[in-house]
Amino acid sequence: MADDHWRGLMLAAQAGDAAAYRRLLVETGGWLRTYYARRLPASMVDDAAQEVLLAVHTKRHTYDPAKPFGPWLAAIARYKWIDRLRAMKDTFTEELPEDIAVRDHGEAIQSANVLERLLGRIKPAQANAIRLVKLEGLSIKETAERLDQTVALVKVNIHRGLRQLSELAREESHEA
Repeated sequence: MADDHWRGLMLAAQAGDAAAYRRLLVETGGWLRTYYARRLPASMVDDAAQEVLLAVHTKRHTYDPAKPFGPWLAAIARYKWIDRLRAMKDTFTEELPEDIAVRDHGEAIQSANVLERLLGRIKPAQANAIRLVKLEGLSIKETAERLDQTVALVKVNIHRGLRQLSELAREESHEA
């Protein structure tokens, strides 16, 4: 932001210099387009920049010459950006097709149900250790602290529990 330069142009514009005012609008317009290009869809950038320039024009008499111009402009741009975001939340940008593909989660749900049933058939200490380490991602040490067990006992419970789960799964697959 060319704050001192723009401040000078704004002061000249407030004093009635039309050429300085046009130059200020052109230069700040470029900065505003860059500002919005990182924050809004491309189709909205020019409109948002023009909206700020209009607000600058309307509110130019409220600019305090004792203060920097850049933060004043940035505040207006930010408020207009927030207004745009609020307006966007109620606007649909794309029409979704009726036959949109939705991934089937049935297999994952069925697997989770089977795993929960199998975990219910092994010792609770083993099932809890497996849930915390293998499913929730806790470390062995964190699991030991949470279950009030030693690290070695957690490792043994996981090892024995996994072995028993494997046997139970094999049994069920032979029955099916």
